[in-house]
Amino acid sequence: MIHESTERAAPDQVLVDIADYVFGYEVESELAYATARLCLIDTLGCGLEALEYPACTKLLGPVVPGMTVPHGARVPGTEYELDPVQAAFNIGTMIRWLDYNDTWLAAEWGHPSDNLGGILAVADWLSRAAVAQGLAPLTMRAVLTAMIKAHEIQGCLALENSFNRVGLDHVVLVKVASTAVVSQMLGLTYEQTTAALSLAWVDGQSLRTYRHAPNTGSRKSWAAGDATSRAVRLALIAKTGETGYPSVLTAKKWGFYDVSFGGREFTFQRPYGSYVMENVLFKISYPAEFHSQTAIEAAMTLRSRMQALGRTADEIVKITIRTHEACLRIIDKKGPLNNPADRDHCVQYMVAVPLIFGRLTAADYEDQIASDPRIDALRDKMRCVEDALFSEDYLDPAKRSIANTLVIELKDGTLLEETVEYPIGHKRRRADGIPLLQAKFEANLARRFSVGQQKQILEASAEQGRLEAMAVNEYVDLFVPEIGTNAGRA
Repeated sequence: MIHESTERAAPDQVLVDIADYVFGYEVESELAYATARLCLIDTLGCGLEALEYPACTKLLGPVVPGMTVPHGARVPGTEYELDPVQAAFNIGTMIRWLDYNDTWLAAEWGHPSDNLGGILAVADWLSRAAVAQGLAPLTMRAVLTAMIKAHEIQGCLALENSFNRVGLDHVVLVKVASTAVVSQMLGLTYEQTTAALSLAWVDGQSLRTYRHAPNTGSRKSWAAGDATSRAVRLALIAKTGETGYPSVLTAKKWGFYDVSFGGREFTFQRPYGSYVMENVLFKISYPAEFHSQTAIEAAMTLRSRMQALGRTADEIVKITIRTHEACLRIIDKKGPLNNPADRDHCVQYMVAVPLIFGRLTAADYEDQIASDPRIDALRDKMRCVEDALFSEDYLDPAKRSIANTLVIELKDGTLLEETVEYPIGHKRRRADGIPLLQAKFEANLARRFSVGQQKQILEASAEQGRLEAMAVNEYVDLFVPEIGTNAGRA
């Protein structure tokens, strides 16, 4: 008979490295803080736009209708005042709903700003509780620091480790990163933080099936809210002194590596710092899965070129999309598209709409637009092929391109071609993108707030030093709707 050893192992190195980073690393990068400010306003703006969609707002609010938590966390753009776990779910769901917040592409992809759900909920709750006791609240610099570190944890784990290849969804990394940074914010000890991290890995992780045919559905829009809220719950549990599981990853037979990762251990390209926030990709122009962003830009350019020639999409007989391997694996789809979640993850759909209408907005994924027979007719004329160089440059840390080439053939044999290597939200195009990012934020504020309230938010958000010094609860209060505005009924 073989007896298992009962000797408790030292914490896995992955847990130790994350805890060391959260507790010991001082962020000194001005670029990281400046980018975090842009990330903050863009992420909140995405959440405000999502409040226009009943499919999103039906999921928001307290678990028990009508419940309000004194000194609880506020949900921007709504009247809700909730416990930090449910507030994290609300904020995280709003942020992710339209697939319009920032993106990180590597062996694994994801959206590091999803972590703001847990970060902002905990920071706001702690600040309001402190003020109620006559103590100093947290400042927005603490929020930006937590964002930088959450981005880094999620992004560095994603660089070399593909969870989608074993069928797991990338929100596992949101849960881990959020757990790490909110543990520090909540005042957990180092040991409690490693315990909380182990609890995040022990959890059963989400399957990617809700992102892929034949099961594509709207859970992909609230999965990150679920993950970041679960992180807050686990951190609060660990704060009670609940035991951790130090070899959660490496334990033979029962650990994460053997059970969920094919027996492989994680590998790392670089130590934790501020690289991910500095290089994060912003979705500026189109609410679409990021691997399609350059294809959409190319489609818009080619449509303008066709218009100049007096041609329309009706004259297209063939479209070839040369792309990278990740695009083929995630968003190359044939056949019926059953709902908006299906459509915003189909590169053919996201190319067809701009070629026909000259735009791509969140509303273009709804049934009213999708029922136009020209869209599916054009999809049927498309073929995706891998360009090996595009796949190579996609993974090159010095480039991190997301290239797509569109080649359109018209009825008379005319060929039109356009390549876009870096989308407008890429670091290499950051200078061009910042004014557009600001305009996106302003447009989203205008959806929910009066002119006066918009002005207050913009003034508080525009200057780095002023924002960083502001109390978290005071900044979040700027996003509470005035009585009589449409936001009050979110």
